[in-house]
Amino acid sequence: MKLQNKTAIVTGAAHGIGKAIAIKFAEEGADVAIFDINLPKAEEVAATIRAMGRKALAVECDVGDSQQVAKAFEQAIAALGGVDIHVNNTGVIRFSKVVDTPEEDWDLIIRTNLKSVFLCSQQAARQMIKQGRGGRIISLSSIHALLSEPNCGHYTATKGGIESFSRTLATELAPHKITVNFIRPGATFTELTTPMYTDAVKRSLFERVPMKEIAEASWIANGALFLASEDSRYMTGQSLTIDGGYVMDGSLPSAEYCKE
Repeated sequence: MKLQNKTAIVTGAAHGIGKAIAIKFAEEGADVAIFDINLPKAEEVAATIRAMGRKALAVECDVGDSQQVAKAFEQAIAALGGVDIHVNNTGVIRFSKVVDTPEEDWDLIIRTNLKSVFLCSQQAARQMIKQGRGGRIISLSSIHALLSEPNCGHYTATKGGIESFSRTLATELAPHKITVNFIRPGATFTELTTPMYTDAVKRSLFERVPMKEIAEASWIANGALFLASEDSRYMTGQSLTIDGGYVMDGSLPSAEYCKE
């Protein structure tokens, strides 16, 4: 039980990677608050966690709205007794070339993916400092903070912003023994992405990804568990890339430079 007697908040945890993280934390002993705009689905995740013998709270929250975020934190702290771990997982994506991107799409992605990280991290940090027992703040970035993703300029901007913001926050919070790290998932099966992984897309991915697999959400959750636990106590302002080798591999899959 790596998170015994810990309390956690996970945003966007009604489905996908966030759901997997919330359940993984509960399996390891944590009580969990789930922030999501889809309250019925969040309640289902909370019920799963309660069935495991842990406390759980589902809170309907638009994490891009400062008043809703403040209220949600108040509810979570009252219900769980504090917050030791906070995970910024909420994210949305839209597809369009930069020259065709509507301003409203840019604003939506920035608000949901990046502003939410500022608002929630600020609330979490304030509470952790007040508690005086350290803490963990973890954000979900993407390999596309490093790699271009054509037709997703607004999305990649938010992921790069999350990483820069996290490094600064890590420096500021280090004296309080609060670590701040981020995860870069590669291709991952979720309710949102599974329909996108057609056979043609898989063939292209497997040419690019050395391990020739698409991750399960639980594999990303395992990384979040590491960053939430004492195993990572001396690690802050860092990335944890879980991508099957996508980013590190600079080879040209169809090229042969030499033959045996």
